[in-house]
Amino acid sequence: MSYTGSNSGPVDPFGASDPFGPPPPRRSPLRRPLTLALAVLVPGALLGWLAFETLGGTGNGGSDGGGGADRVAGAGAGASAGAGVLDPTPAGGNEKPGTLTASPSETAAGLAGKVVVIDPGHNPSNVEHTAEINRKVDIGTNRKECDTTGTSTNSGYSEAEFTLDVAHRLRTLLQQQGATVKLTQDSDRPFGPCVDERARIGNTAHADAVVSIHADGAGAGQRGFHVILPGAVHEGIADNRGIVAPSKDLGKLIAGDFARTTGTSPSNYVGDGTGLVTREDLGGLNLSTVPKVFIECGNMRDTKDAALLTSSAWRQQAARGISEGIVSFLRG
Repeated sequence: MSYTGSNSGPVDPFGASDPFGPPPPRRSPLRRPLTLALAVLVPGALLGWLAFETLGGTGNGGSDGGGGADRVAGAGAGASAGAGVLDPTPAGGNEKPGTLTASPSETAAGLAGKVVVIDPGHNPSNVEHTAEINRKVDIGTNRKECDTTGTSTNSGYSEAEFTLDVAHRLRTLLQQQGATVKLTQDSDRPFGPCVDERARIGNTAHADAVVSIHADGAGAGQRGFHVILPGAVHEGIADNRGIVAPSKDLGKLIAGDFARTTGTSPSNYVGDGTGLVTREDLGGLNLSTVPKVFIECGNMRDTKDAALLTSSAWRQQAARGISEGIVSFLRG
């Protein structure tokens, strides 16, 4: 190794000056104290600058709604303005710390102008109005009951409670993305609405997407979710031919994201393992003029599926899976 300088000769590797080189220059008696002072001050100034940058600069920490949290998360990593950030706190009591969430720039305006209608299957009060919900309504292909009470787990957790809870979670997620969200019912009416009215609510809203949330009541051992797609119907008052193709796209995206997010498998009893089923006997699909699908999130009569459906944390995952499918569909 060689140390060279314009005013000194070769340096002995052990630190002794070359006796044949020119004499070393005289050092100022102040040089050592100044060197020590700089050694202390420079690192301190550098650390102060880094802390200043990390904490948000010149007093704009509140402008992003997170007290500079986005800047802290992205500091030194080349994070762009729209990148996801790690949320250090649980969201709604169901998300684990450190979950990757969208930054404010990705959410508030992401689905601006889009309308989503969420249709929570059944109604918790239907059981008190059996005469009203048994009334037949026209669904195009035939006449069918206005609504039903839905199913429940063996322990008594009702499908109507489940669907409303998931609907609330889904609404929050979509609103965070900037979407306008409407519910067909929010346990704010004595029963229903009937299946034909549920379809009209989505049609009248000119919804960009409608999802009807359900849980199945199949036999024990029959497990998994499935998404129901509308079959083409042109009969009586029903003509949904224009929404069959986009509804299929919506359903496939929801099925994929639901499986990935919840870690559950497609139904082992319908759909041949695809998680997709096409039906022409559901009024909510027959009478829809906007893209619409149903999702049966699991089988309430199977104990293993029921354990998932009754879990608050799993219901949050279910809502997130449905949400991500809808978002992918609306963004094209």
